[in-house]
Amino acid sequence: MTATAPRSFSTVTVLARLLTVVAALLGTLLTGAAPASAHAALTSSDPKDGAVVATAPRSVSLTFSEQVAMDDDSIRVLDPAGKRADTGEPTNLSSGNIVKYGTGLRAGLPDGTYTVAWQAVSADSHPVSGAFTFSIGAPSTTTVALPDQQVGGGLVGALYGAARYAAYAGFILLVGGAAFVLACWPRGAGVRPVQRLVVHGWVTLTAATLAQLLLRNPYTGSGELGDAFDLAGLKAVLESKAGAALVSRLLLLGAAALFVAVLFGAYARRENDGDAAEKKDLAFGLSIGGTVVAAGIAATWALSEHASTGIQPLVAMPADVLHLLAVACWLGGLTTLLVALHRAPDIERTAVQRFSRLAFGSVLVLAVTGIYQSWRQVGSWSALTDTSYGQLLLVKIGLVAVLIGVASISRRWTGRLAETYEPEEPEAEERVTVPAEPAPADPARAAQLARQQAAIATTARKRQRDADPERSGLRRSVMAEALIAVVLLAVTTVLTSTEPGRTEEAARAAGGAAAADRPVSISIPFDTGGQDGRGTVRIGLDPGRTGSNKLDIRLDRPDGRPLDAPEVKAAFTLKAKDIGPLPVVPDRIATGHWSAAGVQIPMPGEWEIAVTVRTSDIDQATVKKNVKIG
Repeated sequence: MTATAPRSFSTVTVLARLLTVVAALLGTLLTGAAPASAHAALTSSDPKDGAVVATAPRSVSLTFSEQVAMDDDSIRVLDPAGKRADTGEPTNLSSGNIVKYGTGLRAGLPDGTYTVAWQAVSADSHPVSGAFTFSIGAPSTTTVALPDQQVGGGLVGALYGAARYAAYAGFILLVGGAAFVLACWPRGAGVRPVQRLVVHGWVTLTAATLAQLLLRNPYTGSGELGDAFDLAGLKAVLESKAGAALVSRLLLLGAAALFVAVLFGAYARRENDGDAAEKKDLAFGLSIGGTVVAAGIAATWALSEHASTGIQPLVAMPADVLHLLAVACWLGGLTTLLVALHRAPDIERTAVQRFSRLAFGSVLVLAVTGIYQSWRQVGSWSALTDTSYGQLLLVKIGLVAVLIGVASISRRWTGRLAETYEPEEPEAEERVTVPAEPAPADPARAAQLARQQAAIATTARKRQRDADPERSGLRRSVMAEALIAVVLLAVTTVLTSTEPGRTEEAARAAGGAAAADRPVSISIPFDTGGQDGRGTVRIGLDPGRTGSNKLDIRLDRPDGRPLDAPEVKAAFTLKAKDIGPLPVVPDRIATGHWSAAGVQIPMPGEWEIAVTVRTSDIDQATVKKNVKIG
């Protein structure tokens, strides 16, 4: 919900001008962006992915786009039988701006295909992992299966993500609710539903932070939930940047608990006492102290996540703090207003108008800091549309636009909200009365009578609230805003754990990221010259890149029916590099269908695929076709 626009400008005109400015800024910022990174990405390796080397190398090295943290088991090299071929602890080979780690290999390694699996924690606290293969002498079959799940996934990843979402939600309720009371509705400090909302925000943020602290070790490591209580792992987490940020957040939450106690204790009593001078001094102190504590809690995210790495961190971290505070003031205040409209129907019009102005200021701060963050993390129009981060950002922008549209409806209801509402006297048949009774001597009976009178008063307040069309309309529009905000928060949470578009594009440009899957699918006619020896061979290679692939070969008769054959075999040759032919003997799966898994393509290039079909003891034919792989 945002402030009402001046009467000399229509809402449509103001919104159109704002969108024009935003579009111009985005165009300027996204066009001339310099490279940056956030999640670490593997930019190169020695040996390269899929390479075939003549002799066994003495070591394997990995180069990353930014600083990473590694432990003793972060780089593992496995031989074709799945046994460790490395000597153990990684070595830091970094120099200047080059971030490189390596591990030695055992002497006397036999020929074959080796798998390198790595896992690390990037400078923005997110775990990253990957795997690739290289071959000594010639490619071979291997019993090692490349991991199909990235680090940080599975049950532990889901729980950590839920805790991250809960932490953001708790922060928004805690900070936004307190800001709404201090800046918009001081009388709300004594309203029990508002008190419960803010306290629930504090409890949620505290519990989520503790959960993240415990889950951090398995989230960045083994992925096993039982490791959450591993003391050695917890000690390692406390020594990391992310662990220090979580502990700092817990300490600041202790100060926040004191702030909440004073806000709903001494401040609420001063509001009722009517001592204006003392109340003003206390409000000033709470405002300063609360701002410091809220900014400190927001900084625990800025200091350990995306804002802390990449270009301009000294600008990005304060901008991130302002962004989080603006989100809390807007969405947290919106939630508090919704509670007040439902549970405290006598909330003053002035309080709603103050929040409208506070929300408008928050939206402006969000626009400025959001554009800057988008430039930092996306950097180009292609990254905005071709990366997961950019696509999620577009979804977020769309939700914000819808939220602002619904807020414009709330602004209209705010303008129509009556200063006070005097309900009409209900008709005689609608009145709810309780027969007069003398004051009972029985305490139990007195308590029952008090409950009845409280229920009657609640019913009367609800009738008064529902009879006011302005308040009812405002309540419905604010409810819609709150529901959209819940979805927006979920998208934002996913966005914070997604590899930024800049990093993904930089990794692609450097050739370190996995190449996009381009399955090969070709058809070649054949004729062995014998009886029933004509048809078409259909070849499929998936994913069609360097490394391990699955080969499918199907034979079809001229009428399309499957054609069986005593023998089918294939070979791959890269003539430009004098590699091959690399023979492949697929297994027969069904009539007219052969398949082979683990087909190794050592390097990208224009490969010749040759398929030999034998339809009898003497009748066979070999067909060939060149395809680009990798």
